[in-house]
Amino acid sequence: MRFRIKSFQPDLRLVTQTVDALDEAEARRLMGERGHEVVSVRSGEGALGGGRRRAAFPLVLFSQELLALLRSGVGIVEAVQTLVEKESKAATREVLERIRAALRQGLTFSAALQAQPHAFTPLYVATVRASERTSSLAEALERYVDYARRVDEIKGKLINAAIYPVMLVLVSLLVIGFLMVYVVPRFANVYQDMGDKLPWASRWMLHWGQAVEQNGMALVVALAGVVVLAASPLGRGAWATLLQKLWTLPAIGDRLRVFQLARLYRTVGMLLRGGIAVVPALEMVQGLLSPGLRENLAAASAQVREGLPLSGALAAHGLTTPVSLRMLSVGERTGNMGEMMERAAAFHDEELARSAEWATRVVGPALMLVMGVLIGAIVVLMYLPIFQLAESIQ
Repeated sequence: MRFRIKSFQPDLRLVTQTVDALDEAEARRLMGERGHEVVSVRSGEGALGGGRRRAAFPLVLFSQELLALLRSGVGIVEAVQTLVEKESKAATREVLERIRAALRQGLTFSAALQAQPHAFTPLYVATVRASERTSSLAEALERYVDYARRVDEIKGKLINAAIYPVMLVLVSLLVIGFLMVYVVPRFANVYQDMGDKLPWASRWMLHWGQAVEQNGMALVVALAGVVVLAASPLGRGAWATLLQKLWTLPAIGDRLRVFQLARLYRTVGMLLRGGIAVVPALEMVQGLLSPGLRENLAAASAQVREGLPLSGALAAHGLTTPVSLRMLSVGERTGNMGEMMERAAAFHDEELARSAEWATRVVGPALMLVMGVLIGAIVVLMYLPIFQLAESIQ
């Protein structure tokens, strides 16, 4: 890890330095060997200096490459050394070098990963640690790669389903904004002498155009204020509240719940198949859920710890569907809970994919119809006085 250390030099000058070490104790020892008196030690993001964010570690790619080397009969230390030699990105190479150094000092692979919390999640470390008990590191990496692939696959399907509606709304809003901010004020200048002869809707647009022309700078400042407010903690809190409201909607709330449950089943299933006990597995995955479901999972974990079957505890706290409850019950009878949870996750993933495809087919045309009507109404209201004037001339 990287530590940012404040210390007094032998000449009693206060300095701040960045030191790479496996833990805080080693960082203090290294500074002591230099004759420094340590004042404070900070780790994590605060040690990066200058507010620079650490680049994301390619965890899935690392797992795939390490798995390929292990399957070829290469030892873990030699495999990590190979990855260090081939890596060109400085941030990734730095992480790999620290893992190599830890392994050469006699630490286990899981301990070396745990010393890099910015790169390896507790879920990943726990999976590796469980595999070390049975000498099945390759199988654990293979399970994690498959897990990551399936999670990315369902996320990709949902994102692809949302791209078209979002782009349609954005383009339509840009067109409406251009008409209302640029075109309508210019038509207002043309119609301003017609007064009460205009239809009421056209008069409303005339007033809007005049207001935009007279208060353009104020509108720009107000829009900038809205953007700043949306990015502030208050705005993020409002967005979070809005997202929570989505859970109360009948159709959307049910889909969000199924998505969270599918991720829960897949992750817990992977951990169980890796040799991790049920209660620790449930505790590890609580951060994957929304606050409401997180509390339910904590209560279910407490009941499982007291001896209640997993399927019953999850069902008692609303963490199952009729299909998943039946699969979990079968898994308990056959002693194959990990595989059954992954099958339940796969079932719900397919259900979500079908729902996303159906929503794309329905929502897209519906949005196009609504936006077309809005844009058409604005254009008609702009040209309606011209049509009336042409009729009066005839």
